[in-house]
Amino acid sequence: MFGSVMFTIMNGGLKAVVWTDVVQTFSMFGALVLVAIKGTIDLGGSDVVFRSAWNTGRLERPNFDINPTTRHTFWSQLIGGFVYWLQTNAVSQNMIQRYLSLPSVAAGRRALWIFVFGVCLLMSLCSYCGLLIYATYQNCDPLTTKLARAKDQLLPLFVMDILRDLPGLPGLFVAGVFSAALSSLSTCLNSMSAVILEDFVKPFVHKPLSQRTINWIMRSVVVGVGALCAALVFVVEKMGTVLQLTMSLEAITNGPLLGTFTIGILIPWVEARSALTGGIFGVIFMSWLSLKAQYWVATGTIVFPHKPMSVDGCTYEFDRSLINVTSTSVYTTDDIFPLFRVSYMWYTFLGAAVTILVSLLCSVLFFGRNDPKTVSPDLMAGFVRRYIHGPDTTLNERVASNAYGKNGKTLHESAFLSSDSESDARGLRCRRRSREDPRRSSRYSRRCLYLWDFFFVPDEVRMYGEEDFLCFLRWRSRSSSLLLFVLSRSR
Repeated sequence: MFGSVMFTIMNGGLKAVVWTDVVQTFSMFGALVLVAIKGTIDLGGSDVVFRSAWNTGRLERPNFDINPTTRHTFWSQLIGGFVYWLQTNAVSQNMIQRYLSLPSVAAGRRALWIFVFGVCLLMSLCSYCGLLIYATYQNCDPLTTKLARAKDQLLPLFVMDILRDLPGLPGLFVAGVFSAALSSLSTCLNSMSAVILEDFVKPFVHKPLSQRTINWIMRSVVVGVGALCAALVFVVEKMGTVLQLTMSLEAITNGPLLGTFTIGILIPWVEARSALTGGIFGVIFMSWLSLKAQYWVATGTIVFPHKPMSVDGCTYEFDRSLINVTSTSVYTTDDIFPLFRVSYMWYTFLGAAVTILVSLLCSVLFFGRNDPKTVSPDLMAGFVRRYIHGPDTTLNERVASNAYGKNGKTLHESAFLSSDSESDARGLRCRRRSREDPRRSSRYSRRCLYLWDFFFVPDEVRMYGEEDFLCFLRWRSRSSSLLLFVLSRSR
């Protein structure tokens, strides 16, 4: 499997990775849909699945406990989950590389919405398959009877039970599992090779690299990182469930990375050395927290609560002496620091928070504050830019930003209107209004306009400044024009 991934990346690059991801996505979804449909038919309908889960407490009302050591709560899913997906979609190299490969901002937004829909559908299918597995084995737990050695083996066992009489379908499921693994692995290897080339090779080379040299460097990185990943499989299999392990280890770098980007966009007063110090401290802190917590979980010192299962309905023989009566409460020794018992859902949030806090402290105590006036407005969030550089600051100069595009154009040039002819075609042509218009001098009306601009108007409209913002609202709809008419005349 690793060999096929490395061969694809080395010979096809990003384009091959994207196209193979498309094929693998359909295979992955097809396998899950097949399992969900066949399992539901065998049980007698979806009502049986949900009724069994509800009657035995597998479906619960939201838990509003504010204790961060509780594994899953409403707040850990809302806040911790939001920060995790924010990092994944906003600053992750895997996603940013794909955004910049698209021809326009509009295409990037469409791709992101498709991604959101796909993730929601995938998680819904996985959750439903989990309910199917419970409804099938609720009276004969494979983990208790040692038919399955780990929770991650329950889904393959379930598939073999329901599809064993249908030739070829178990193979389709195996293809779906491999597709999911290959898709994630190829994406990470491709992004890692690009990062190592740009950040660790080019800065130390004094002359431009030829394309042939770049190709060999990236291929070597793919082979090296792929071999390392293959070797770590034997370590990962002994460290608990895959989901918690993945999110815990990702937080080591993802949390500080999100914190660093947040500082740059929202807190321009922080000096570069302070941000770097905060990022390094965040990585060290999250490494200590994540690895130590996973060690306690892997050794069984920390045991998370689980609901009781039954073996009364088993139709096969098994060694009942293997059944261990375990407590449903969390067991922890007194010498374990409470921070290690914090839910893994908070890890990315903690990494970002520690990075931001340490950076702010370093700015105050050691390196001093940065003058925000010297920071390019392109690097700030919209409301921060308007606060620092004044409310009349527009984004007209952002067309020359350093985003990638096609045919020598930047991403902004490809996405936004760049000529009067295009403006005419879009129906946005109108007479510009002067900034000194007395009807717009009211402080209240200007604040309302900026709030409306920030929350509801896309970037491609804000690029033209406040004058064309008035024209856009009138062009978009009569109701928007009426709203602007009222706001612009308020005193």
